[in-house]
Amino acid sequence: MLQGSAMHLVQILLPLADNAGRRFDSAAYGRVRSELSERFGGITSFTRAPAEGTWKEGGRTAHDDIVVFEVMAREIDNPWWVEYRAELERRFQQETIVIRAIRVEML
Repeated sequence: MLQGSAMHLVQILLPLADNAGRRFDSAAYGRVRSELSERFGGITSFTRAPAEGTWKEGGRTAHDDIVVFEVMAREIDNPWWVEYRAELERRFQQETIVIRAIRVEML
């Protein structure tokens, strides 16, 4: 990565447990880590101290403990990300998995 070059930081927010509170097996996260590392050449995982996501849903407050995976990409392949997000939603039994991209400049 060249100094001054533009990149995208892609963040994937995954829940620690399903809607019934059962924690996902570590192999599920290992699979994601392997898939992203193979495709993007590296990955950063924030798994030791879970973050907490909170939102309003139907008049009540909901929350998830989450882990975050990050990859860097020069270009965003939107069709691939749409398909991958749908696959993660199926695997992790979620209505929506948040995947977001932030344009960054390498310093």
